Amino acid sequence: MAHDTDGSDLIRLDLYPINRPDDPAVRAMIAKAKADIDRDQVCLIDNFITEDARQAMVDEATATLPSAHTNRSHRTCFLNQKPMPDRPDDHPMNMFFDASYRMMAYDLFDTQGPLHRFYGWEPVRKVIAEILGIEKLYLNDDPYQPANVIVYQDGDRSTWHFDRGNEFTVTLMLQDAEAGGEFEIAPEIWPHDDADPAPLRKVITEEGGDLVRMVPRSPASLVIFRGQPQRPTASRKSKASACA
Repeated sequence: MAHDTDGSDLIRLDLYPINRPDDPAVRAMIAKAKADIDRDQVCLIDNFITEDARQAMVDEATATLPSAHTNRSHRTCFLNQKPMPDRPDDHPMNMFFDASYRMMAYDLFDTQGPLHRFYGWEPVRKVIAEILGIEKLYLNDDPYQPANVIVYQDGDRSTWHFDRGNEFTVTLMLQDAEAGGEFEIAPEIWPHDDADPAPLRKVITEEGGDLVRMVPRSPASLVIFRGQPQRPTASRKSKASACA
């Protein structure tokens, strides 16, 4: 079970004193993030955690990596692994791509370590909730799911996909890839299952052009986005890219 923790030493409180929610710097950060996510479906808060915290999380993830679950799948952007016989072959629901990554569940990490203390600190949850316009975010009692660490190693990739079923996703960037690792989104490309498939087909076949935008993420940044097609490109060197 997840518990409230103290993560105050992990956050750049000199930039974002989120333990003082009425501070002008916090109000400005939240206002910008809300405007960004309302306009672009994604917001980015740079340098949200300290360099010491980022490195501690990378070290913890590296030590835990031998216990990671390797996930390889052949799937559509809707995460289906079986064809839809009522749709044509060139429909996005029947276009399959390979994906692979390593995932470490929450229970593998020290309850007093930086990952648990970050996601378990109430001011972090409060600021995310306010950005999203949610009254309150609760800790997840599932021992595996409060947060996961995902690592893309040499040759790994995630394909275009929707986070269907998730109202939002929060990502804390821990480490850059030496090459690749770019993160792309196509906002509001699929409003419903009977939408025109042509724009989405262009995106997932690399012909999306101005339908696609890059999200410039950097280590120590906090990224919040709403459900939409998204895809980090492959990491092509041995140094892993990691996010939690």
